[in-house]
Amino acid sequence: MDHMHPTSTMGMTASATHEAAAATSSPKGHSMGGHGCVISMLWNWNTVDACFISSTWKIKSAGMMAGSCIGVILLVMSLEMLRRAVKEYDRYLINKHLSAQGTSRRSPSSGKTASEDGSPAPVCATVARQGYRPNVFEQAVRALLHMLQFAVAYFVMLLAMYYNGYIIICIFIGAYLGSFVFHWESLGVGSSTQTTATKEATVCCG
Repeated sequence: MDHMHPTSTMGMTASATHEAAAATSSPKGHSMGGHGCVISMLWNWNTVDACFISSTWKIKSAGMMAGSCIGVILLVMSLEMLRRAVKEYDRYLINKHLSAQGTSRRSPSSGKTASEDGSPAPVCATVARQGYRPNVFEQAVRALLHMLQFAVAYFVMLLAMYYNGYIIICIFIGAYLGSFVFHWESLGVGSSTQTTATKEATVCCG
């Protein structure tokens, strides 16, 4: 009975392991076991078999990749929408508080509040000095908007970490379109150089 030399056995095992590894690897990235996900930690242009976030988001066709790119663009646009919503909600709270203060403190004759020396003073100037503290419900809405903005931004960051050129380009496109749509507004005039979206909500007097 023939006996195989131990050195020969080890050589055959190493050769088989090397062939199996070569069969499962991809020049575009690393294959993730049975799921067949191609993931690269370097800049890449992977499409079919690429996975994002989880194995369930696996690109199986060019059409699915195109749909994913459109979804990423809309996701980044929603981030810009949330940023605008935060400013607009704060502005809404300020305007509501101004209306309440104006109704309760308005002088019947002049329609303006009176300052300590008897001269009329705008209501918004008083609010700008004193500030406005939202109630519990209003602060809960503000915190919710902040959480949504944080979650979407974190999700976009995770997508960018896959270093996929198509996805990163779509992130840039989404940022451009989101800014174009949700930050298209009147610019400041005179001494004001900020737009209404970047101006602090408490600055109610121009």
